[in-house]
Amino acid sequence: MGECNGVEYVGVDDELASLRVDNFKKVSVLPLVFLIFYEVSGGPFGIEDSVGAAGPLLALLGFLIFPFIWSIPEALITAEMGTMFPENGGYVVWVSSALGPYWGFQQGWMKWLSGVIDNALYPVLFLDYLDSAIPALSSGLPRIAAVLALTVVLTYMNYRGLHIVGSAATLLGLFSILPFVIMGLVAIPKLKPSRWLEVEKDVDWSLYLNTLFWNLNYWDSISTLAGEVENPKKTLPKALFYALILVVLGYFFPLLIGTGAVPLDRDAWTDGYFADVATMVGGVWLSWWITGAAAASNLGMFIAEMSSDSFQLLGMAERGMLPSIFAKRSSYGTPLTGILFSASGVLLLSWMSFQEIIAAENFLYCFGMILEFIAFVRLRIKYPAASRPYKIPLGIIGSILMCVPPTILICIVLALSSLKVAIVSLIAVTIGLLLQPCLKCMEKKRWLKFSISSDLPDLYS
Repeated sequence: MGECNGVEYVGVDDELASLRVDNFKKVSVLPLVFLIFYEVSGGPFGIEDSVGAAGPLLALLGFLIFPFIWSIPEALITAEMGTMFPENGGYVVWVSSALGPYWGFQQGWMKWLSGVIDNALYPVLFLDYLDSAIPALSSGLPRIAAVLALTVVLTYMNYRGLHIVGSAATLLGLFSILPFVIMGLVAIPKLKPSRWLEVEKDVDWSLYLNTLFWNLNYWDSISTLAGEVENPKKTLPKALFYALILVVLGYFFPLLIGTGAVPLDRDAWTDGYFADVATMVGGVWLSWWITGAAAASNLGMFIAEMSSDSFQLLGMAERGMLPSIFAKRSSYGTPLTGILFSASGVLLLSWMSFQEIIAAENFLYCFGMILEFIAFVRLRIKYPAASRPYKIPLGIIGSILMCVPPTILICIVLALSSLKVAIVSLIAVTIGLLLQPCLKCMEKKRWLKFSISSDLPDLYS
């Protein structure tokens, strides 16, 4: 990375370097594939609303077409920028290099908050899938206690090490995918292709697009822990490619099976409906397996998202954007302060409903993606000859055109947001705009300690 942007590595004193990342086990291709899988997807759990919102045909077309509009461009940009800047912090570093540290901080704030909101969803989904088996967890004190206990256990797993999270993600991923393979085989005699062509007249476009967007974004999240990846300049592009195939197939075929094997009941297509489809197709045993797979999937998504969020805070601290305490690692090499902050955010936001969580995180995520697209294009223009171990085979004009469709989609998602979500999200953005100058003031007055890691290049020279 030494050639990137033509900068040299600088020797800034860093008293936090008591634990070097080189001392800890790096993440290889297979665990990285499943970490990306869980950052983005985790399986078809949560896509049921797309059928309820728009019917089988639009749901199927959405999960075929949407990846070309959004997922592939985002994954390609992540591969190029992640190998150009193979360090923790990911997109924060990209934006900082292109637009300066102020906007880099805004990117970090919006993306971290979006990630924490996203992670608050998984305990909700986990308990939704268990409602039928354990009705006591549907509301009240038992539900609150269950959310708290689940968050504590999974947070501890993140604390114990990223290699443990990667291995757990791989095992959970295989367990979550397998029942849908079996359901597909069992359902073949019951499939009626005419059911796939049904279209609803009263389409709920807001719910439909938010469901597609939520289930097919966050490809860039893996960039925030690029510094923990084994040979990231080669491993990251490979893992993104394999994960893209896995995610698209993991959505489309269960949806094809579910809509083709049972008669359409639009109102029934909500969170957890795949377990009911499994009962109708294969019996109670398969339904229980799907329910267990959903629970496993939510565990995987939680630990993967928390890893990304916490290492992002570590990367920001190593760049001097956050107080030095965020750069400290535990004895397992994990960002302890970042993990605790992320877990606290999850607990504070876990009261929100499923649709509110999706809408709020999508709104904030859209702002962050706009900054990423601008940074990507600006770095292509400003540093065309910089070292890019993986480079999208497009020129400057092609790169700009590639960003146009997802930018249009971002505008549509923002326009369809409810007034409540827009107001809350804009307040969150405003907090970030004010927080960065406040932190700089605290640094100047020496109320808080900040430092820049000596192992990182100077982005602003």
